[in-house]
Amino acid sequence: MTQEKWGLLRNKLLKAVGRNNYTTWIEPLEFKELQDGVAVFFVPTNFMGNYVSQNFADLILYELNTAGETVQRLDFRVAANSPARPKPAAKVVTQPQPEPVPLAATDSPQNALESLQAAPLDSRFTFDSFVVGKPNELAHAAARRVSEGGPVTFNPLVLYGGVGLGKTHLMHAIAWELKTKHPELNVLYLSAEQFMYRFVQALRERRMMDFKHLFRSVDVLMVDDVQFIAGKDSTQEEFFHTFNALVDQNKQIIISADRAPGEIKDLEDRVKSRLQCGLVVDLHPTDYELRLGILQNKVQQYSSSYPDLTIADGVLEFLAHRISTNVRVLEGALTRLFAFASLVGREIDMELTQDCLADVLRASERKITVEEIQRKVSEYYNIRMSDIIGPKRLRSYARPRQVAMYLCKQLTSRSLPEIGRRFGGRDHTTVMHGVKRIEELKLTDGQIAEDVEMLRRSLEA
Repeated sequence: MTQEKWGLLRNKLLKAVGRNNYTTWIEPLEFKELQDGVAVFFVPTNFMGNYVSQNFADLILYELNTAGETVQRLDFRVAANSPARPKPAAKVVTQPQPEPVPLAATDSPQNALESLQAAPLDSRFTFDSFVVGKPNELAHAAARRVSEGGPVTFNPLVLYGGVGLGKTHLMHAIAWELKTKHPELNVLYLSAEQFMYRFVQALRERRMMDFKHLFRSVDVLMVDDVQFIAGKDSTQEEFFHTFNALVDQNKQIIISADRAPGEIKDLEDRVKSRLQCGLVVDLHPTDYELRLGILQNKVQQYSSSYPDLTIADGVLEFLAHRISTNVRVLEGALTRLFAFASLVGREIDMELTQDCLADVLRASERKITVEEIQRKVSEYYNIRMSDIIGPKRLRSYARPRQVAMYLCKQLTSRSLPEIGRRFGGRDHTTVMHGVKRIEELKLTDGQIAEDVEMLRRSLEA
């Protein structure tokens, strides 16, 4: 293919993607050569090459083949680092018809199916940047195993948990690892909402065979936030059939959701059953140690951007203790602290932290009361609330009482003497002993550890 021919094709791409997309992503591409079905383009940066590959590759392939060239895939290289031999690029699924019309990343209604890589991957979300702690160690290990790309051992892998616990981070990390180690695999990552949009679009344009071919041609299908297809009967049916087709081909499926499959309301039983037949892993709410580790990791990342800023002792510990429900809020608070301190030229100490994050800290204040904890614990152990507060020292009452004291210490801002007064006027040393005893038992008694975790999650829900 000549440079002149590529120039003509760029005019067609301009009409297809619009002026802004063309100027930003297509115009900087420099055609190098076409050899053995691989079209090589030079790009200014790796980021641009990745983005064009993810969002415009199918459209460029279509235009090249329509112009009479035989092209199976595209290879984007940074000119200064161009290798002597072309590196393998991820395969691009083509449509079975002689003249497929794939969608580009545009809003044009004339386009058909979008690029295979539906959702761009965040370069920050890798395994290297994922902080591992007890609440997420199983999910991390399962994600690592799947990212190796070997024989499928559990299918699907379902990651579930609340907002800001790392589900999307792990999904992106798996995709990055697979793209790096196994570029020959067709890895499709998208949200459940995008799956639904494509399905509706294919129905509207009467291109269901293209849709089915696209989704059944992948090696790894990754669907984020699957709870969004709940209640969408037709979408669920197509997802069910896609799921079965890929499992029959021994292709890997990875799903994320905000709750366990069996707890997603309006999700069909057959879909729940399919999701539950693999490995279902819960990302537990973060504990203090994990939150502190996340903050320390972010501080290391910021050290290059803010080399002159210092953080006083106790600030990270304070944030890890006070902002406990959402990692995104926790990281956002630290980002705001660094930006504010750099603007005013001050050390990040407790005074600046409390002034700068007053609204965040107010919103993150613990709302759980001692009475709520006592009631929840008594219901859990099937005893009367008066027995938890009362003087009885039978083990069947004393252990739940110690669990309740421990949770009061962890989940409220009450002092030990205040907690003791709420438990029948007990001395603060009694509370201290109860808290210490539960901390010890959590390490040796699996049932106690499970009871405390279940109660804590129930109270924080």
